[in-house]
Amino acid sequence: MAVLQKFPQRRKLVLLCLLSAALWEAGAGQMLYSVPEEIDKGSFVGNISKDLGLEPRELAERGVRIVSRGRTQLFALSARSGSLVTAGRIDREELCAQSARCLVNFNILVEDKLSIYSVEVEITDINDNAPRFGVEELELKISETSTPGFRIPLKSAHDADIGENTLQKYELNPNDHFSLDVRSGADGNKYPELVLERALDREHEAVHHLVLLALDGGDPVRSGTSRIRVTVLDANDNAPVFTQPEYHVSVPENMPVGTRILTVTATDSDEGYNAQVAYFQEKTPGKSSEVFELKSASGDITIIKSLDFEDAKLHEIDIEAQDGPGLLTRTKVIVTVLDVNDNAPEFYMTTATSSVSEDSSPGTIIALFNVHDRDSGQNALITCSLPENLPFKLERSVDNYYRLVTTRSLDREQFSSYNITVTAKDGGNPSLSTDAHILLQVTDINDNPPTFLRTSYSAYIPENNPRGASLISVTAHDPDSDHNARVTYSLTEYTLQGAPLSSYISIHSDTGVLYALRSFDYEQFHELQLWVTAQDSGNPPLSSNVSLRLFVLDQNDNTPEILYPTLPTDGSTGVELAPRSAEPGYLVTKVVAVDRDSGQNAWLSYRLLKASEPGLFAVGLHTGEVRTARALLDRDALKQSLVVAVQDHGQPPLSATVTLTVAVADSIPDVLADLGSLEPSTDPHAPDLTLYLVVAVAAVSCVFLAFVIILLALRLRRWHTSHLLQASGGGVAGVPASHFVGVEGVRAFLQTYSHEVSLTADSRQSHLIFPQPNYADTLISQESCEKKDFLSAPQSLLEDKGEETFPQVNSLHNILLRAH
Repeated sequence: MAVLQKFPQRRKLVLLCLLSAALWEAGAGQMLYSVPEEIDKGSFVGNISKDLGLEPRELAERGVRIVSRGRTQLFALSARSGSLVTAGRIDREELCAQSARCLVNFNILVEDKLSIYSVEVEITDINDNAPRFGVEELELKISETSTPGFRIPLKSAHDADIGENTLQKYELNPNDHFSLDVRSGADGNKYPELVLERALDREHEAVHHLVLLALDGGDPVRSGTSRIRVTVLDANDNAPVFTQPEYHVSVPENMPVGTRILTVTATDSDEGYNAQVAYFQEKTPGKSSEVFELKSASGDITIIKSLDFEDAKLHEIDIEAQDGPGLLTRTKVIVTVLDVNDNAPEFYMTTATSSVSEDSSPGTIIALFNVHDRDSGQNALITCSLPENLPFKLERSVDNYYRLVTTRSLDREQFSSYNITVTAKDGGNPSLSTDAHILLQVTDINDNPPTFLRTSYSAYIPENNPRGASLISVTAHDPDSDHNARVTYSLTEYTLQGAPLSSYISIHSDTGVLYALRSFDYEQFHELQLWVTAQDSGNPPLSSNVSLRLFVLDQNDNTPEILYPTLPTDGSTGVELAPRSAEPGYLVTKVVAVDRDSGQNAWLSYRLLKASEPGLFAVGLHTGEVRTARALLDRDALKQSLVVAVQDHGQPPLSATVTLTVAVADSIPDVLADLGSLEPSTDPHAPDLTLYLVVAVAAVSCVFLAFVIILLALRLRRWHTSHLLQASGGGVAGVPASHFVGVEGVRAFLQTYSHEVSLTADSRQSHLIFPQPNYADTLISQESCEKKDFLSAPQSLLEDKGEETFPQVNSLHNILLRAH
């Protein structure tokens, strides 16, 4: 080991591999030694250094050591002498037991050459164990009537040694009546026997003392002894006699276990051992031996198992009395068991049904049973009863048979099952009773329709819901059972806005959960009235309906819609007129907007988002009115641009904006004159071109007014002519209706007329538009024409059975100005 410790771990592994190979290739001879057991520690066994051809000092240098295989090391190498010595006390019997040879094998390793030598040491036996008997004193009993030659086997001795050192012979001390005979068994062991040589006489010598000696063959001889006590028994010539030829005893069946009920007595006229009487109970096929116990010495009979009158009313016990040598006599004990009320009535169910239909008629038989009490007399009289308030009764038949029948119709929905307790009570004192339980299931018939938990349902769903969203769960309960209680749900179909209801909403037939099949729009409809039908699976099926109101909750999904001002369809921008003489608070225009949502989602507020001249105009928060915030000044620009924002109160709020263009001028010519000077022309002929355009517009306007005047004159003339014809009794029935052109025709003509005037040399840069609706119901006054306000129409007076005056134009409804 010292050599191995010098190597690193990896080199040790290599060395072990080489060592294993060397073990296979070792061819050295085997060294044999012999040593007796029990020698002292360090005793010489053999000269290992000599047998290996080495000097003693070379043993350590060359790493010579003993290699064992995990057991206790019995030998060691002496480094000083080079000898093999004992490592401790060696006990051959402990090491090899009774083996003929005791060999110890181990190996000697020479590490430098990796050589292995086999060593075998034989442990020789010494006589260190004496023979031993199993008992130190043996007691024998022999009757004085025994004949010579009678043999009695004796206990053998045991010697742990082997060979000559083990047990060799037995010897018996000299006496007049006994001799010793030793027999050899098949296993080689010797078995001693005591042989009666002469008849015994108890009166002469009652006890004989012998000594048996066991000897081994060792040197010196070791021995062991066993004392033998031989008792001579008296001859038995008298049998025991009982005091009664037969015993009788009565015992109630509830006598506790362990109670002594009787003591039997027998006497023997012999003396001593022959007069000692023992009692025995004969084992019979009956159960008496299991119920009673007989004390062998005293003759007491006790109960070891509960008595049962119903099991056995009478017990017979056969008893033997035997003296010491074995003479015996017999007697009988008769035990009568007295009945007590210890058995409760017992039920024997002949037939019973586990279920009955709820529509079964009264008198239907549920069960037929019998009651019995194993007691007798008054203890066996039985009465049966049922709990009160049950729809059942008992009808007694013969031999304690009873029928359980119904007394009225059953209702499964009220009681789906009955645990019927039948009580049987005997007539004992105290009386005993037994309960029998009959579990009866009431089978269902379909006699109840499904019932909804509410009389009506309401559900709320926000608009723009996702498709497939769960709306509400309706539940109907059917008090029936099984398939009669299996409820399926459906919707009553009808048409909603030209589409079937099933395209809007579906219902899960099993769970009653309603789902939206499309996204609802609050602006399309606010609520739905549905009818849900719940139907069971009975035969025939029963159903019920419940109303469901589905309310669609508004979401802020619509931005405010601006109704006024509206943007012209040709892309121009509307213009509002504000006179320069306007006072603070002057109403310039009003922004009108609506929101298709409802509630606070439709509450609109107005605010001025942007203005070309801050502080000049203000917008009403709730009215949308655009008013002047201060007096207009000459320095204020002609064209004012306002951005008005309209915002609702939803979450999140939505808004829309509109851009207003306000022209600051006292009259339309001022607007045109100022607009002409808004943008300087780079063309030197632009002023002349603008003048031509203005003259052209004025000319066209005058032609238009002349046409209107002529048309009105013709109308007045026709009207005057018709009056003349009526005055002369003439008729105009033949005149076509198309020959009469009235004021309505003029108005229709005016509605279809509009002015478009280019204000600059380049008509693509700016133009002024008079939209159609502005003059739908207005005639132009002559006074404004004389003032050369060529954008105003003359005022005319028409009389038809009176005078009718058309109002003078006092404002522009809408002016669109586009300046590029």
